[in-house]
Amino acid sequence: MTNDTENKDVEFKIEQLFGSKTRVRLLSLFLENAERAFYVRELTRRIDAQLNSVRRELKNLVDIGIVLEVEGKILDKEKDLPKEKIGKKRSVKKKYYKAHAGFTFFNELRGIMKKSAVLMNRSFVEELKQKGKVDLLFLTGRFIDDMDVPSDILVVGEIDAESLQNAIEAFERQIGRELNYTYMPKDEFLYRCDIKDRFLESLINTDKVVLINNFAETI
Repeated sequence: MTNDTENKDVEFKIEQLFGSKTRVRLLSLFLENAERAFYVRELTRRIDAQLNSVRRELKNLVDIGIVLEVEGKILDKEKDLPKEKIGKKRSVKKKYYKAHAGFTFFNELRGIMKKSAVLMNRSFVEELKQKGKVDLLFLTGRFIDDMDVPSDILVVGEIDAESLQNAIEAFERQIGRELNYTYMPKDEFLYRCDIKDRFLESLINTDKVVLINNFAETI
């Protein structure tokens, strides 16, 4: 399965479907991590949103029934603090939020969010192009719902490591999930292709969504 979405004329914005970017990022985070609960400030940090906006959207999602509000014990990192530094917080239970796996359209929504992550790649592609030269860029792993693939993104070209990391982190915030990525300079990529490097071949031979490809004969 190889798709090329680089030349799409219209940028897909799923927030137009769901009402707000914060709601989309929260949904994606919850649905991708359905087995665990998050507290509000952690959610705010993970999706890079304003606290009030997160609280408002959490209420909406709880009211709809796709997110559950649960109470938990004091956070582990607070347990490790000296008692005098915790004060009254020691006896206060934290509110947590998690996906409601029993929600009627849980699986359908999860599928939509996974597919939307592939469609929301235009800004990611443009940012990488601005930061350096990209010869190959494709999405696999989580983007094709295959957790056995060792990397979610392969980038080949000439781009500063810090700039690439910043672009990946921005993309993670946009789609609400953490990603594993692999970067190779062009020379290293060609060399590893020649020696039939097993790791690289495992990425090339898997299903993927190709966004940039200047190695048509190789991929």
